[in-house]
Amino acid sequence: MSKFQKTAIAAAVAQVVVLHASPAWAQSANSTSAEPANNTSVVVVSGQRAALQSAQKLKQDADEVVDSIVAEDIGKLPDRSVTEVLQRIAGVTIDRNMAGDPNRQSVEGSGVSVRGLTYVRSEVNGRDAFSAGGGRSLGFSDVAPELMAGVDVYKNPSAEQIEGAVAGLVNLRTAMPFDYKGFKGTAGVSESYSTLRKGAPSPTGTLLLSNRWSTGLGEIGALIDFAHAKSPSRSDGVGVDPYFPHVNSTDPALYDRAKTQWIPLGVGYRSQDFERTRRGDYAALQWRPNKDLTAALTYFKTRYKEDLDEHVMSSAEDKWYQQVASANSVFDSKGAFQSGTISNPTYGGSAFNSSRRINTRESGTRDLALNVQWRVSPSLSWTNDFQHVRSTTEGFDADVSTGIILPNQTMDMTGKVPQIGLGSAAFMADPHNYFWAYTQEALDHAKATQKAWKSDVKYSFDDPVLRDVRFGVRMADREGENNKAQKFYNWQAITFPWMEGWQIKGVARLSEPRFAGGASLQTIDNFFGGKYSLPSMLFADAATVRGFPDQWSRLHAFHDLLCAENGQTCEPWKAATFNDPAAVNAQTEKTRAAYTQLRFGWDDLKYPIDGNVGIRYVRTQGSGSGYVAFAPPSIPVVGAGVNASGQDKLINIAGFAQAQSFSNSYGNWLPSLNLRMKASDQLQFRFAVAKSMSRPDFNQLQVQTTLSAQHLQTVTRDAAGNTTAVRFDGTSLTGTSDGNPMLKPVTSTNVDLTAEWYFAKAGSLTFSAFNKDLKDIITTQNYAYTAKDVAGKPQTFVVTGPVNGANGFARGFEIAHQQYYDFVPDWLRGIGSQASWTYVSSERKLKDPVFSAWCSGNDASTNFNLFINGCDTDGRVFGKTPLQGLSRHTINLALMYEKNGLSMRAAYNWRSRYLLGVTQWGSRGTNGLNTNPDAGAGKYLIPTTNNDQAYGLPLYQAAYGQLDASVFYDFTSKFRVGLEATNLTNSYTRQIMEQHAGDFTRQVFMSGPRYTLLAQYSF
Repeated sequence: MSKFQKTAIAAAVAQVVVLHASPAWAQSANSTSAEPANNTSVVVVSGQRAALQSAQKLKQDADEVVDSIVAEDIGKLPDRSVTEVLQRIAGVTIDRNMAGDPNRQSVEGSGVSVRGLTYVRSEVNGRDAFSAGGGRSLGFSDVAPELMAGVDVYKNPSAEQIEGAVAGLVNLRTAMPFDYKGFKGTAGVSESYSTLRKGAPSPTGTLLLSNRWSTGLGEIGALIDFAHAKSPSRSDGVGVDPYFPHVNSTDPALYDRAKTQWIPLGVGYRSQDFERTRRGDYAALQWRPNKDLTAALTYFKTRYKEDLDEHVMSSAEDKWYQQVASANSVFDSKGAFQSGTISNPTYGGSAFNSSRRINTRESGTRDLALNVQWRVSPSLSWTNDFQHVRSTTEGFDADVSTGIILPNQTMDMTGKVPQIGLGSAAFMADPHNYFWAYTQEALDHAKATQKAWKSDVKYSFDDPVLRDVRFGVRMADREGENNKAQKFYNWQAITFPWMEGWQIKGVARLSEPRFAGGASLQTIDNFFGGKYSLPSMLFADAATVRGFPDQWSRLHAFHDLLCAENGQTCEPWKAATFNDPAAVNAQTEKTRAAYTQLRFGWDDLKYPIDGNVGIRYVRTQGSGSGYVAFAPPSIPVVGAGVNASGQDKLINIAGFAQAQSFSNSYGNWLPSLNLRMKASDQLQFRFAVAKSMSRPDFNQLQVQTTLSAQHLQTVTRDAAGNTTAVRFDGTSLTGTSDGNPMLKPVTSTNVDLTAEWYFAKAGSLTFSAFNKDLKDIITTQNYAYTAKDVAGKPQTFVVTGPVNGANGFARGFEIAHQQYYDFVPDWLRGIGSQASWTYVSSERKLKDPVFSAWCSGNDASTNFNLFINGCDTDGRVFGKTPLQGLSRHTINLALMYEKNGLSMRAAYNWRSRYLLGVTQWGSRGTNGLNTNPDAGAGKYLIPTTNNDQAYGLPLYQAAYGQLDASVFYDFTSKFRVGLEATNLTNSYTRQIMEQHAGDFTRQVFMSGPRYTLLAQYSF
């Protein structure tokens, strides 16, 4: 498979070039006609071939640059989710990680990008569609694909389409009752099986009923469509923490960078069972009282529940500089650890956490719309559309962890997947080796509503050049409210070894009867498909994790008991709640738009030209309310006999939460031009230029500022490691603004040039070159916020928030080909193929560039060098990194066969390496080593526990390809049975962290092949 991935581009190009090098491959547009040529069998057009013909016809006749996928029939999109369907379209890519969380794999994919950009607008039947929670687009993986009749991707929309598509516009189309001549009914069932997860059944059921009647009131049509699906999956992962520099000497005179040994902090593994339940309800009612008037009422609702149950064993080491590699350890030429054993003699081994995490979410979006089309006269038509959308989401993310000190950790990084060993079966099963470590939770709920009305008028000309003129208006009001119980996770320690003595008397070991209960010995079977044999380990029970907050209070009571036994008074645990007013963020947005567009054409030219030109103006008014909040740090405590100085430099500010509100408005002119020239009935060229805009996501517009303070100190220790003196160096005042209500939209000037050759009804060869010049890309920047301390003196916080701080571009090309080969011998008749290759190059240019050769300081948001350029664990900067989420190359290859009721498809999708980010959790921290020779005494080459040397490694998703397949057989014209297979070759997703010593594996995920057996009956 790796060889196939490396030659994927060559394969795609070869198909386009070689297959068309011979005239034998060229076909006339009539080669799929129902009328057979002499000595040629009749070609029956149905199923996936008919769907390709329909999609091709949409692309060929469209006014704009568009690509489509059409369902063979209701419930017959070619993949198991809308997200997976979209990746088959040239220029569209999906992420393989959970949205916003690269530490976890999304088996069905997430996050849709078009031509390398994420500024994607989503619609259902041409109307706004979104999910609550702060974004502007719909979660495509949460929509039941069984409801879809087709998917369209507009890559350079015209003026008459709703604004918001800098990257592209994705429109999901449902069926309408007037789409069918009369009664239509389909029923389908399916059952899915995951080779990695196995387990309980996961049935899917779909039902569509549609009919139309002629009555005294006119023609009436009604349609209902229901879909219910369970999608269980599992993902196993093996992870490696960042590599740290173990220098040959901390004496500047003896230090030699070339002799540094790079040793990983630790390794670990995770296994997550994930279950998504999707429910889709759709109903449509159409009424045509006469030939000039048609009204349609539609109801669309998508709901989903997800439940993630995860077991994680991860390193909890916090003093990497105390780690020791075994004498038999192997290092490469750059000093990077390859294999061996590491441990921390100070701890008597290696500190680990065995955590049980459960994440639940329930979301829903409901869309109610009324559309009225009136043909006032043969040349004049008027359309009105009314819509109401309501979306809600509620999530709970819980983690309960035990801790364990393993004798050591053994690892081998030389293979495809890191091989690790963490402890014997007897050691891992002994409850005496475990203690209750921590809990953390995050709670959120959000809702959003929108009311929209648009009115469009079309006037057709009886003119050899002018086709029609269109103009219209649109008004939309959206309101949203996000509630978070806390900004980040509410992490709270129960007991740790580092708390012993000064806070608690020993840790709460699971072997002690008073601390027992709530955890059990659990086995992760079939880990990585049996490639690992993991011993049974103690994890928190699901009932404990789900029993928030009562069960969690019981665990934290262990800490209070041990505190009391040590003669200390410790603050009781507080569960995260929504009682804090700063947890609420509310926003409203009103948009008012108007457009006009003229369609024209010169049919009498040697090479006919047609097209449209238009302009759209949109006015946006937004407002938001929230809080600025400050929670003071705890007062530093200095032990007895320790010399302390500088206490007068500390700043004391009382905690507060202050309400604030903002409003903002802006207007945008969005012109567009689309031209098409027909060189023949089969060959045409397009030129499109347009200006587009994409408003900031609502979570980027939040009115929410969190201020923080950190008391700085320098600690002096003796040879035995005992603290002898503490010098306080003042208080660092920083802050983070979750949003900026004054942000402007990102705008782009888009240019497309295409060549399209349609040599058969389901055969085409297309080429598209594109360029998008981006303005006002959102980045981060500092500003000052002033608050008074307890003495009334003003103090300044350096706050970081989002701003329109960069410009950039995305440019490249797409080549796509599809064809059925009807000239082959009869036994091969029905075979076809598809191929596409997309290349995208992009760049972001900061308006205020930030770069220095070294990183210094902690991970405060003011450390731009860290967050923009990335820093290694030795303080060195990486410099210019590519745009996040952009693969230069994307490949789609498909082989199809359809004949005599048998329909088969094998589809391969591949995308090249792309950047996930430079400060992702798991590859960032604050305990690096400062190897900057200008750092000064006390910092240069000195490992510190002050967390004042932050690092953030560029984290990449390695190139990934996945092979899917399906086979269907039509027993009759109404009944079919099929089998779909996903990830047939069991491809692994791999993450790579960049360091100066090399590119190292961060995580490798495996989800295994999945199979779905389907049956569908039409009546």
